[in-house]
Amino acid sequence: MASVGTSQSNVTASGTGDNSNFKTALIALMVLFFMMGFITCLNDILVPYLKKVFTLSYTQAALIQFCFFGAYGVMSIPSSKIVQNFGYKRGMVIGFIGAALGCLLFLPAVSMQSYPVFLGALFILASGIVLLQVAANPYVSILGSPETASARLTLNQALNSVGTTIAPVFGAYFILSSLEQEGSQGVKMPYIGIALTLIIIAFVISRLNLPGIKAGDTDREGAAHESEHSSAWSYKHLVFGAIGIFCYVGAEVAIGSYLINYFGMPGVAGLAAADAAHYVAFYWGGAMVGRFIGAYLMQKINPAKLLTINASASIVLLLISIFSSGHLAMYSIILCGLCNSIMFPTIFTLSVKGLGKHTDQGSGILSTAIVGGAVIPLIQGALADVPSITLRLAFLVPALCYCYIVWFGMRGYKADEQTK
Repeated sequence: MASVGTSQSNVTASGTGDNSNFKTALIALMVLFFMMGFITCLNDILVPYLKKVFTLSYTQAALIQFCFFGAYGVMSIPSSKIVQNFGYKRGMVIGFIGAALGCLLFLPAVSMQSYPVFLGALFILASGIVLLQVAANPYVSILGSPETASARLTLNQALNSVGTTIAPVFGAYFILSSLEQEGSQGVKMPYIGIALTLIIIAFVISRLNLPGIKAGDTDREGAAHESEHSSAWSYKHLVFGAIGIFCYVGAEVAIGSYLINYFGMPGVAGLAAADAAHYVAFYWGGAMVGRFIGAYLMQKINPAKLLTINASASIVLLLISIFSSGHLAMYSIILCGLCNSIMFPTIFTLSVKGLGKHTDQGSGILSTAIVGGAVIPLIQGALADVPSITLRLAFLVPALCYCYIVWFGMRGYKADEQTK
């Protein structure tokens, strides 16, 4: 799952830290990014799970992702205020505690057998994740030299992808396997365990001596043009990039949310939910592998060109899956995960390039655009409920999202260059 990065140029480490503190902070960030990916991807298990428990339509089941990713649209700005008032370290601690509280609220949701309470718990859980994103991401940039900032971002995103890869396997074993026997009771122990883990991590981070962060110099490339722009919103390529983030996250989440149901269709693979969940791990695992491959390829190929190639490949793979059957339909859509791998960091980097002192605001706008993960799955679910369309044809929705990303990789990121 994508995680927001920041430009390394607008924040610097204060002199209070040393190399050992930097290493400790990097290890803490790795654990943090792993847990963010793990918790976020576990929603792909909850969608088919709660759909069956509460006999939901695809549209109703899509409210799971809507509430989770909707938190990015609602809580990004309040989270930035919390970080400004309490600092990055305390912001991370509060984020972990908030996420743990959301997990624990699954207990009354199970006891009450209430889908709305489940959704409320997910929103609180997601609010904690949003705060973690806002508090943790600047550290990725400042813990080391600016020259290796991209490598650190790639490494942390790889750890995020490890979490997204393990989550479906964990969910299949501990949640979906108990669906028939325990109903909604099957989510209690897994989420209690996650809550306890988050609380322990929060305690450990609270005891660490992490380096401070202070405002630094704006990037030189952007400084030359700052006077032309009153805010980040006046940069066309940033606005187009925010739409790109909206489309990318929406497409990635929409595909992952419905894979278990899709693989269970007789015309595709006819798999049981627990078996299908293992194949979802390959979808997210592809993103993990692709990030390592992409980090190398972007040294040889223009990132915008690579973005265009990957988005185009995703469209082709989705069309193959939609209009085929059996293993071809299954594996072609799984390969979309590999294509997704470099999209977020590439769109983000292209979008904030040249923003100068407006980089922080631009990063916040891109963070809010992650709300696409709430909207696009809901649209796909609504179409899947239409008898004449069904879930198979509804995958045209993420295909359209990739069409926009192709345009952004070809022309959209150069919007401001073309007007100069």
